[in-house]
Amino acid sequence: NATEPNLRKNWVMALNDQSVKGRAFLVVLDSVGIGGAPDADQYFNGDLPDTGSNTFGHIAQACADGLAEEGRSGPLNIPNLATLGIFHAEALANGRAFDGAPATGTWGAAEEVSRGKDTPSGHWELAGLPVPWDWHYFPDETPAFPDQVTRAICEIANVDGILSNSHASGTGVIDEFGAAHMQTGQPICYTSIDSVLQIAAHEETFGLERLLDLCERLAPMVHAMKLGRVIARPFMGEPGNFERTPHRCDYAITPPAPVLSNWFQDAGRHVYAIGKIGDIFSMQGFNEVRKGTDAQLMQHLDDLVSDAVEGSLTFANFVEFDSQYGHRRDVSGYARHLEWFDSEIGGMIARLGPDDIMVFTADHGNDPTWIGTNHTRERVPVIIAGGKAKELGHIGFVDVAAIVSAHLGISA
Repeated sequence: NATEPNLRKNWVMALNDQSVKGRAFLVVLDSVGIGGAPDADQYFNGDLPDTGSNTFGHIAQACADGLAEEGRSGPLNIPNLATLGIFHAEALANGRAFDGAPATGTWGAAEEVSRGKDTPSGHWELAGLPVPWDWHYFPDETPAFPDQVTRAICEIANVDGILSNSHASGTGVIDEFGAAHMQTGQPICYTSIDSVLQIAAHEETFGLERLLDLCERLAPMVHAMKLGRVIARPFMGEPGNFERTPHRCDYAITPPAPVLSNWFQDAGRHVYAIGKIGDIFSMQGFNEVRKGTDAQLMQHLDDLVSDAVEGSLTFANFVEFDSQYGHRRDVSGYARHLEWFDSEIGGMIARLGPDDIMVFTADHGNDPTWIGTNHTRERVPVIIAGGKAKELGHIGFVDVAAIVSAHLGISA
């Protein structure tokens, strides 16, 4: 009798435990879009629509043209992703035929339907849930935040004011207001064209735990406004030499329905989160969460290729493509990071089991050749190692969740 929910869940878990073979690794290269979004004209950086933005394609072209020579040189060198089909996917996204050897992996280009070009929108939809509402955004004016939000920040942090209160870039705002923050104790609060409120504070003079407590307690208030995230942005150093630390924490609104990680857990499977994935989904649906810099995250991924249990899902995000290079419009740095990533994953792909798949994708674009410092609305690659080589064609973000769940017999 499997009619009662708990009995049915136990029955499904027992069935899966006896029959599962293979694992799934879903790896998000944060912001590695491939251009071609049909609605890019509805999204902007300043007054310029995102039409024609192409993060991966423009980086590859800059490398080929000798315009990305800082710390590297020559054409973009990513043999593993190239062989699997990332150049094929970029050509498809932009309506071109790829002039080269056939890909060895499964490849396609995914299009988003959610109204946003930010982290929650992309990740929720990749995990099977298009965002069912319009996000709230703060206006590009000073002050950017309504009085009730500013008052709440001051009350929670026990301060008499906040700094910035505007749209700003993360590194620039720390350089501009860091000294005043250390003198006054007032947190640096800023936003962007994304549905986000970011709070920067010095780990020593303000306190890391105090910053995290502030963001966690503020989050429910702004989530009720349908703001996607409150992000803690701790930094260290002295005026003229500030540097953000890896202790960033995202307090994201909880998805209103089950997503990929929940589907796996409900079927009795083990789910690993690498990077900010746990934060994006409010820590719901994960058995283990592993954080760190991208270099540390790569080691976590390598460890799980060796150790992740049969039937499991590993969901990873490598954020530094976006945070270190996209927003900073650093073409050479972005190219270096792609080449580093590619060199690291080659050995992991070779160690995948016969029933494993590793899916590489992205959540949005952040074209370092584009105007401004914000995300760009783009299609994203879907490149799969494991199984037979084939072309997926044009698919939706939600199809990524369908591919991963179907591979291991999980019902959405």
